[in-house]
Amino acid sequence: MIAKLYGKVDVLAEDHLVLDVNGVGYLVFAPARTLRVVTLGKPATLVIETHVREDHIHLYGFATPVEKQWFGLLTTVQGVGAKVALALLSALSPDDLMTAISAQDVTALCRAQGVGKKVGQRIIGELKDKAPALGAGVSPPPVKKDKTTPEPVPDVADVQQPRMPVEDAVSALVNLGYGRSDAFVAVGRAARRGDEVNSLDGLIRLALKELSK
Repeated sequence: MIAKLYGKVDVLAEDHLVLDVNGVGYLVFAPARTLRVVTLGKPATLVIETHVREDHIHLYGFATPVEKQWFGLLTTVQGVGAKVALALLSALSPDDLMTAISAQDVTALCRAQGVGKKVGQRIIGELKDKAPALGAGVSPPPVKKDKTTPEPVPDVADVQQPRMPVEDAVSALVNLGYGRSDAFVAVGRAARRGDEVNSLDGLIRLALKELSK
């Protein structure tokens, strides 16, 4: 099982590259984001996902472990094969994927080639509980609390003081023409301001300020 490769980029194509490792050329399929950060003729290190089938062995390469984790997660969804997963990682960064799934933004997922509305809905339905556990790919170390350690700021999904009309605010911003993912992020930031938000109108007003930055 190949987990990582280091070598010179010998061939750079639209959906793959050939990595020369001590005279052996490895054909590696990769998302566009990874292909954009390597240079023809220069050395590169790729994190590798190896797929072994009866009729072939395919290597998929990524610039970061996080992209590889997302690739593995996406390919667990029914109807999402390696090609579609690479297309998603080409169109959306890991952070963008997290936001789109959390915001249930099918339109954002459909920016990827080969992803239609049904597949986008299936991705959200199957990954909405798994994606947050992935996070940014690395779990932060636990913080020892003391009297000087501030309490963590809650995310939009955890705001409970009282329960603010987050979904209503997101819907209102979408109706104003903003993308659902952008609206979701803006409302989340506005909701964190706590005492400054005491109504739906106030939440929308602060979210609009976030969007205008």
